[in-house]
Amino acid sequence: MYLIDAHSLIFQVFHAIPEMSSPSGLPTNALFGFTRDLLFLRNDKKPDYLLCAFDLAGPTFRDAIYPAYKAHRAPMPDDLVPQIPLIYQLLEAMRVPVLSKESFEADDVIATVATAAALRGIDVLVCTTDKDCRQLIGDRIQLYNLRKKEAMDRAGLLREWEISPEQVVDLQALVGDSVDNVPGVAGVGPKTAAKLLQQYGTLDNVLANIDRVCATATRKGAWLENLRKSAATVDLSRKLLRLATDVPLEMDWEGWKVREPDNARLVALFQEWGFHRFADQARAQQRQQEPPPRQGMLFPEKIDKETRRQGDKEKEEPAAVAAPRTAWQATYHLVDTPDKFKAFCQQLRTQKRIAFDLETTSLQPRRADVVGYAFCWQAGEGWYLPVRGPAGETRLDPDKTLQQLARVFEDPKVAKVNQNIKYDLLVLRQQGVDVAGVAGDPMVADYLLRAGERGHNMEDLSNRYLDHQVIPITDLIGKKGKNQLGMDQVPAAKIAEYAGEDADVAWRLCELLEPKLAEEGLRKLYDELEVPLIEVLAELEFNGIRLDIPLLEKLGTELAGQLAAIERDICELAGRPFNIASPRQLRQVLFDELKLPAQRKTGITGEASTNQETLERLAALGHLLPQKILEHRQLAKLKGTYVDALPGLVNPETGRIHASFNQTVAATGRLSSSDPNLQNIPIRTEQGRQIRQAFIPEEGWVLLAADYSQVELRLLAHFSGDEELRRAFAEDRDVHASVAAQIFGVPEAEVTSAMRRVAKTVNFGVLYGMSAHGLAARLGMPREEAERFIASYFSRYPKVAEYQSRLLEKCRRERYVGTILGRRREISGIRAESTYQQRNQPEREAINMEIQGSAADLIKAAMLGIYRRLRREKLEARMLLQIHDELVFEVPPGELHAVAALVAEEMTTALKLDVPLKVDLAAGPNWLDVEELAALAETR
Repeated sequence: MYLIDAHSLIFQVFHAIPEMSSPSGLPTNALFGFTRDLLFLRNDKKPDYLLCAFDLAGPTFRDAIYPAYKAHRAPMPDDLVPQIPLIYQLLEAMRVPVLSKESFEADDVIATVATAAALRGIDVLVCTTDKDCRQLIGDRIQLYNLRKKEAMDRAGLLREWEISPEQVVDLQALVGDSVDNVPGVAGVGPKTAAKLLQQYGTLDNVLANIDRVCATATRKGAWLENLRKSAATVDLSRKLLRLATDVPLEMDWEGWKVREPDNARLVALFQEWGFHRFADQARAQQRQQEPPPRQGMLFPEKIDKETRRQGDKEKEEPAAVAAPRTAWQATYHLVDTPDKFKAFCQQLRTQKRIAFDLETTSLQPRRADVVGYAFCWQAGEGWYLPVRGPAGETRLDPDKTLQQLARVFEDPKVAKVNQNIKYDLLVLRQQGVDVAGVAGDPMVADYLLRAGERGHNMEDLSNRYLDHQVIPITDLIGKKGKNQLGMDQVPAAKIAEYAGEDADVAWRLCELLEPKLAEEGLRKLYDELEVPLIEVLAELEFNGIRLDIPLLEKLGTELAGQLAAIERDICELAGRPFNIASPRQLRQVLFDELKLPAQRKTGITGEASTNQETLERLAALGHLLPQKILEHRQLAKLKGTYVDALPGLVNPETGRIHASFNQTVAATGRLSSSDPNLQNIPIRTEQGRQIRQAFIPEEGWVLLAADYSQVELRLLAHFSGDEELRRAFAEDRDVHASVAAQIFGVPEAEVTSAMRRVAKTVNFGVLYGMSAHGLAARLGMPREEAERFIASYFSRYPKVAEYQSRLLEKCRRERYVGTILGRRREISGIRAESTYQQRNQPEREAINMEIQGSAADLIKAAMLGIYRRLRREKLEARMLLQIHDELVFEVPPGELHAVAALVAEEMTTALKLDVPLKVDLAAGPNWLDVEELAALAETR
C-alpha cells in the first residue's frame, strides 16, 4: 500500500516546480508535479493499494487541546489555491480513493490506515516528508521520499536521528516544532534530545532522572533549568505530536484496491491543463483497453509520423505504450509511373484549393532533398508521388515532376494548406520554387483557437478533432540509432499511406478549424495576419544571417582565460580547490566551511539552495565568493550556449545561421526563435554584446536594425488613457525620466541615472505584475521602500490602476483577454476583488496578455507590410531577424536611406494608436557596431 500525504506532496512540488499555467491561464505547477508523482507510483511501483489523505478545513482535536496550535502557519499561496480542486478532479479520474475525517489531520488518517493495514499483513509506504510520520515506522511501515525515490525504515531513522521510531514523539516534544507552533524545551536541539533518549530511553525517564541529567551533562546552560521545569510543556507537546491511530474510518479494503483509471476523462483533463505527454499516455492506455478496428486503407503497413510534420518544438517524451489506430476510411493512391502522373496532373490542375505535403531526407529544410509529394483535395483521398527511393523501385523523375508541379505551386490562384507549411515553403524555395497562394495551416488555426496551449502538432490535433491517431514514423524508419533508415530508403508503398494521411489530415483539420475561427471572431486575424506571416517567416529562415566565426573563436579563447582566472580566485576565496559545477561541493564550501547564511531550502531535497537567487542574495550581503560564482556561471553559460555552439549551427553551403522563428509557441502571440534561440543573447554585459559583433551582413552590405521605442509602455498609455503618460510620449520625452520625476517628486532635469533605473524597473514591473518583493530584490532595496515606489506610481498614474481593474473584471466575466487585433487567450481564475500587491498568476497573465499580445500584433503587422513593400518595390534588402521589438535587415549601401525610410514608415503606421509610435534606427558593419540614423528616427 502506498499512502500519499496529499498536502505534504502538493507543497513540495508547488515550491520545487517553476510557474506553469494551463491554456486558460490557471497555475498548474503543483498539479503537474502531483500528476507526475501519482503516475509514477501507479505505473512504476504498481501498488495493490493507492490512497490519498487530505486535511479538511476547520479545527481538529489538537486545537481544542492547544488553541495556539499552528497559529503561525501562513495562508496557502494564492497561486496554489485554484490547483487544489483540480487535484481532486485528477484523483477522481485516476480512481484513487481520497480519505479525510473531520476533527483529524491527514497524518492521523494515515496513521490509522497504515497501522490497520500492517496488522493485516500489508506492507505500507507513506509518501511524505513530514517528520511527524516517522513515529509510524515499523516492521511493515516505511516512509517513502518521492524526490529521492528512497524509503526510510528503522535503520534509516537510526542513521539520521540516532533513535528508534518509538522515541520520535519524545524527541520532537523536547525539540518542539516552530512550524506547527508546538512548544519544546528552550535550548534543546535534536542532537541533545537524541543523546538524552539514547541514555534514558524515554522522555519520562529523562524527567524522572532530572537531577542525574543535570549532574552529568557535558554542556551546562540554561537548557538544564528549562528541562527541569518542562514536565507540563512536554506532556502537552506529546499530545499534539502523537498521531491518532483510532480515527473512526470505514476500512474498505476491497474498495481501496487499485482500479483502472477513467482514461477518457484523464485525456480530457490533461488536454485542458496542457499536459500533452500525460494525455498521450492516457490515450494510449484507453485504446489498448478498447482496440478499434482499422478499415479502408490502401496500404495497411504501420508507419510513424515524422517529427518535422508535427511542427512542434516541444521536447516531450513519446507515449509509453504504442496505441492501435482508430477506424479511418481513406484511400491513398501511389502515383509512380508517367501515365499515372499525367492522369494525376489533369485532376490537380482543376483544383482551386489543395493540401500538399513533402517527404524529405532531412529535418533541416535547406539541406533536404524531396523524396516524394503528397496531395489531398477531398477528405479521405490522397495521392503520393515518389521521386526518390530504394534502388530498383519504380518512381517519377525528380526534375520533370517538380517542373510540372511548380506551375501549381507558384500559382497564387490555387490555395494551399498544410500542417507546418512553412517547412514545405523552405524546401521548395531551396529547389528554386517560390510557392504562392498559402491559405492555411491547422497548426496556426489551433494556436489562435487555444492560445495558451503548448501543443499544436498534427498528432495532437488529429486525436483531438478527428479522433484518429496518425501513423508514427518509427514504424517507417525505425527508432534513433545506427539502424535508423533515411526516408529515401523506405519503399514507396510504405510511404504512400503515411504521406497520404499527412495531406488528408491537414485537409480535414483546415476544413474543420477554419469555420471555428469564424465563429470565435478570429478568421480575419488568421487570414489577414497569421497566415500571410508564414511566408515572411519562411523568408527570414531562408535568408539566415552571416556569422564571423574567427571573431567567435577569438572570443572563446578570451572567455576561457577569464574563466580560468575566476576559478583560481574562487578556489583562493574558498581556501581550497573544489568542483565549482557541483552543487553539493559548493553547498559544503558556502554553508559548512564558510558559515554563510543559507537563504532558502530546495523544494526537492530540503538542502540549502545554491541557485541564482540565493547567490545574488549572498552577494548583496557583501560576500565576494558568491559574486565570483555568479560571474563564472554567467561567462560559462555565454561561452557554452553561444560562443562555442553558434559556429556548429552554420550551414556550410550558405555560411549562415538559419534560425527557426516559431509562430505557435508563446501564449501572447509573440514570436520565438530556436536552433539557436537568438532572443536570449544577453546585451547587458560586455561579453554578451561582443557576441552581437559576430553577426554580419552580406559582403559589402550593411546591417540595419529597427527597434520600437518603449512600445509596451506606449500601449499601456493607449489602453489606459492616462493623460500624463500620453503627454510624455506626445512630447517625445524620456518616459522613464518622466516617471522618475513623478515618483521621486523632483524636476525632470534633476533625475539621476539611479532614479531613472528605479523608474524603469517600476514601469515594466507594473506591466508584468511584479510584486513589491520582486521589485525590492531586483533593485536591492528594502521591501517597504519598494512598496512606497509602487504606491507612488499608482497615485501619480491613477488611470493605469483603473485600466487594470477594468481589464480583470472584463476577463472575469468573459473568461478571456483580447488584443488590439482581436487575438484571444482564455484565462480562468480571476477573482472578484484583488489588489496589485495580491495578484495571482492568472491575473498577472491577463494584464500581460493585452499589452504583450498587442505588441505582437503590431510587429507582425509591420513585418508583413515591410515584406510586401520590399518585394513590390523590387529592393535587394533582406529581412533577417525578429528579436522582441527589433527587426534586423541586410541592405546594399545604395539602398540604405530608402530602406530605412520604408521600414520606419511601415513600423510607425502598422497600427493606429492614441500615442505616437517611435522607431530607433541604426546601421553598421555588424549587429553591435551600429550608429543611429537620427534623421529617420522621428515619430510619425
